[in-house]
Amino acid sequence: MRPPASLPSLAGARGEPLVRADALTKVHAPGSPRAVRALDGVSLTIERGDYVAIVGESGSGKSTLMQLLGGLDRPTSGTIAIDGARLDRASRDDLARIRARTIGFVFQGFNLIPSLDALDNVALAARYARRDRGAARERARSLLAGLGLGGRLHHRPLELSGGQQQRVAIARALINEPALLLADEPTGELDSHTADAILDVFDALHAAGQTIVVVTHSPAVERRARRVVRLADGAVVADAP
Repeated sequence: MRPPASLPSLAGARGEPLVRADALTKVHAPGSPRAVRALDGVSLTIERGDYVAIVGESGSGKSTLMQLLGGLDRPTSGTIAIDGARLDRASRDDLARIRARTIGFVFQGFNLIPSLDALDNVALAARYARRDRGAARERARSLLAGLGLGGRLHHRPLELSGGQQQRVAIARALINEPALLLADEPTGELDSHTADAILDVFDALHAAGQTIVVVTHSPAVERRARRVVRLADGAVVADAP
């Protein structure tokens, strides 16, 4: 599958790593008897154009790492920067701006708004980046058409299959031209045939230069990635092509 026509090529953007995390530690309920060290000194760099799978058993810390990479939570200690912006010391408002403009999210459960059609679900995400409404809707149309949903623009989520809903979610994640695409178990609720089609989309996006980080339990997703980072007990135990 070809990438959406409105996705720019990012392959030439080089220099500093897109993501740099140093000695990340995350402790839940610190100072209490229930304290849990979810991450323990994780350091990681992700280059522009990488396609990385973060894998590990339940409780290994991969979901916590995803939340930190996405600016949805803060580390207990350590530093993390995305495209030069320090997430660990950004204000709440700055984090919201970074997420809106720099990071696109794709979730296992799609997280679409049931009352909105596909076009409005995608275009709505552009409002958080304060983009022009007309331009946002035109880009949303282009993205959905590029993902094979040109005939489903005005269908609501419940009128779409699981694979179609995930394509809408991918278009929504791309609407603000993010430097980093984060996907959390993006094929977890899909059958194998539909999952393969979604992975074809990720392959096409990666070929266009999109940086992708996927958290997954799926061997199929792991095989598609160009690099695999394996976590165990909150630490990186392997990092290899």
